[in-house]
Amino acid sequence: MFKKVLLVAVSLMMIVNLTACSTATGGTKYKIGIMTGTAVQNEEELRAAEKMQKKYGDMVTLTTYPAKFTTETETTISNLAALAADKSVKALVIVQAVVGSAAAIDKVRATRPDMLIIAGAPGEDRDVMAGKADIVLQTNNIQRGVSIVQQAHKMGAKKFVHYSFARHMSNQDTVDRKNLMEKTCAELGMEFIFADAPDPTGEGGTAATQQFIMEDVPRKIKEHGKDTAFFGTNCSMQEPMIKQVIAGGAIYPVQCCPSPYHALPGALGISIPDDKKGDLAFAMAQITAKLKELGAEKRVSTWPVPVNMLYIEAGVEYAKAYLDKQTNGKNDPVVFEKLMKQCAGGPISLSTLKTDKGDYKNYYLFLSDYVDFSK
Repeated sequence: MFKKVLLVAVSLMMIVNLTACSTATGGTKYKIGIMTGTAVQNEEELRAAEKMQKKYGDMVTLTTYPAKFTTETETTISNLAALAADKSVKALVIVQAVVGSAAAIDKVRATRPDMLIIAGAPGEDRDVMAGKADIVLQTNNIQRGVSIVQQAHKMGAKKFVHYSFARHMSNQDTVDRKNLMEKTCAELGMEFIFADAPDPTGEGGTAATQQFIMEDVPRKIKEHGKDTAFFGTNCSMQEPMIKQVIAGGAIYPVQCCPSPYHALPGALGISIPDDKKGDLAFAMAQITAKLKELGAEKRVSTWPVPVNMLYIEAGVEYAKAYLDKQTNGKNDPVVFEKLMKQCAGGPISLSTLKTDKGDYKNYYLFLSDYVDFSK
């Protein structure tokens, strides 16, 4: 399904500060707009955007989409359109490109057809999004259907619990990944268990989802045993899931959006000082020490790079390169790969999307290895 364009093994050398990106320069006559979620959905994306604003000052302008974006798509559309209404804004970076982003991009294109638009972690149909944004960034979700289960098996899992809900399971990528997880479990002799959870954009909001996870994970551990791995498709599930997995001695292979920053510090009670925010090496050292203290260093894992933060930082750096006429058009794979590697702090694995509807050279898929906290 996917056409490989690059494969380089990912090593733990990626655990460095993402400030490896190019340094700020003044005097620019353009702006780059960033849209992220609020701190309610995924705080690290918002902090990454704020970091880029701090780095480049007034050159970067920010907005957010609403926490209940599925029922407030008009707000998402109007917020992105408001960014584009500023004629000095020449590029937009959207992470996550949630439901409503495709329509929002259409709204922008109607008045600003030349706008460079980069969309990360899309929540809408992949073939649709490939035709909307100039560059789309996403983890290689299909192949993660294999790698996540393999990692769980490597960590000792005999069963695999997959939490999701109807909205997520209407996304073809999520369905394909789930099916591949189920197939991989069967190949490895593991039991696959699908579990329904409340949608955090529903009536009860994220609180209802988190409360359900807090209560259901212990039930599942009691029913299926400690050698059970847990995975959830939504960001708000991750912190309560990690807490209860560790408390019950079960297995947590990786987050839905892999990152050392995503839910791990909160679940482990780690407070990162202001002067250490963005210092990935510091965060990893704190996480490792806490997991070893709890005896969970062999039962919890993640990727060594904060993926959605990477999309924002590399997206801004690429937009800047494009606007400074340092790229060959809107989608220059050579420059894009270089900046992704630079912002990640090490080698990366990229491929482009190919479906039965198209071969999309602008739709980049990212895959990484896993951190072994016991070493």
